Amino acid sequence: MELFDTATVLARVLTTGVVMSIEKSDRELPGLERLLTKQTGRARAVLVNSRTAALHAALAGQGIGHGDTVAVPEPDAATGRFLSWLGVSVEDRGPAAYDYVALDPANADQLGELTRAATAPALVVDLGGLGFGPAAAVLTDDDRVWARAERLKIFGAYDLRTMWTQEEASTSVVPGVQFNYRLSPLVAACVRMALTQAARPATPTGARS
Repeated sequence: MELFDTATVLARVLTTGVVMSIEKSDRELPGLERLLTKQTGRARAVLVNSRTAALHAALAGQGIGHGDTVAVPEPDAATGRFLSWLGVSVEDRGPAAYDYVALDPANADQLGELTRAATAPALVVDLGGLGFGPAAAVLTDDDRVWARAERLKIFGAYDLRTMWTQEEASTSVVPGVQFNYRLSPLVAACVRMALTQAARPATPTGARS
């Protein structure tokens, strides 16, 4: 990724003065959500600030938590430790609770292809490999999975629509514990730039001799 492009995007975001994900006028997070849903064919996207946050949100969105047992795609030691911390046991049989894709500069243009065969209720896309810091997303077609996952990332007792009035909009989806899993608009803008540029056809640099 060209440093000039990154600097341009960062300058644009900083100039708006909107650098917090709780601000209603933010355009970067919704923009990345739209891009990811378009490329994956999923209806909803939840943006979070790490791979483990996405794993947590994918499970919590399905009501999976402490004391439950799940199958996961390509289990590794780090995932096993994190799920153990959540109190979730891993088994090697049955359908996976989520599908998983990790993007990097080499495969950033293949998101649609990589996720075409995904069938789990939640799709975890690790965006950290694109080089702009920890970032990930949970994609789903299930509104309830989306609502639960979305609420998990908000650090506080109220959702973003009602936090200023201290009223609860949807008591049925409030998790027992909420985490500060929100993604920065700055990172979202850079990730969107990377995915958009990766999807463009390569421009010829000159005629062959």
